[in-house]
Amino acid sequence: MTPDPDRPVRRFAASTSPGAAPSTKEPAQPGPPESAASRSAPDDGGGRLATRRPWSPRSIPATVVSLVILVATVAALADVIAVRGGHRAAAWRSRLARELATRPVDDVWMLAGAAAAAALGLWLIALALTPGRRHLLALRSPAGCATPRLRAALDRDSAAVLLRDAALRVPGVSRAHVRVRRHRVKARAYARFRDPRQVKEDLVAALDRERDRLALSHPPRIVVRVRDHGA
Repeated sequence: MTPDPDRPVRRFAASTSPGAAPSTKEPAQPGPPESAASRSAPDDGGGRLATRRPWSPRSIPATVVSLVILVATVAALADVIAVRGGHRAAAWRSRLARELATRPVDDVWMLAGAAAAAALGLWLIALALTPGRRHLLALRSPAGCATPRLRAALDRDSAAVLLRDAALRVPGVSRAHVRVRRHRVKARAYARFRDPRQVKEDLVAALDRERDRLALSHPPRIVVRVRDHGA
């Protein structure tokens, strides 16, 4: 069959531009991106990287402070515009200016106002420099994680439930109460039909295993107290 001379012929040829790669070369397999956080995070020895708990957005304090500043600014600006328009200054602004001009620095109200402003400033600084969400426990992320910025956290109450269930599986434990803090876990159990000292040894081992299974970034210290059920 003779091709039509008027019909353009499409040619599929390899690009000869200087920036094009040869068609015979296999593309390299890129590995997971290595971030600064993954390079600097310490390894706990089990193939996991220690992480921190996620930061709180602090929406409520930021909203309250923004609204207070907005109201004060709008009120002062409206009064200044009214004075420029030929009206008298508002009574609250005149009294505030007079009190600030006449009261000495060592006055009780001046010291109280300065202390309140300093306390508010320190509170805002603390909110800005601390992550918050103290009810969350950060989990370790795997060393070979494809997304190093991915973080996970476990609620303290959930961790307490898991540890309490592990304590109740120990033979001889009739009741158990567990409280989880940031740096310490307090476990209180009641033993029945067994020696409390043996129950305590088994309980400490069981809680240690369950704590390691939780893969916490900063494992808390476990404190166990065992009492006889009849005591």
